[in-house]
Amino acid sequence: MQVKGNTIEKFRLHERDTGSADVQIALLTERINSLTEHLQANKKDHSSRRGLLIMVAQRRKLLDYLHRTDAPRYHAITKKLKLRR
Repeated sequence: MQVKGNTIEKFRLHERDTGSADVQIALLTERINSLTEHLQANKKDHSSRRGLLIMVAQRRKLLDYLHRTDAPRYHAITKKLKLRR
């Protein structure tokens, strides 16, 4: 869980922040990237593929929320995580 702690440390908004949209998006991105690597090696793992799609949808919802409520934070996090090209 060291990686998760580092991610929270990097994206939190204040000292005790563990659940802001920024942190949730960063954690989901981390899990999505690792699951994508897993699925490239295990092409027939359909249950994990379904989980990946659910995580991508959840991240999309959080990004849409952030874009609606705080556009500068949205742009900052997408740039930091390299989600938009």
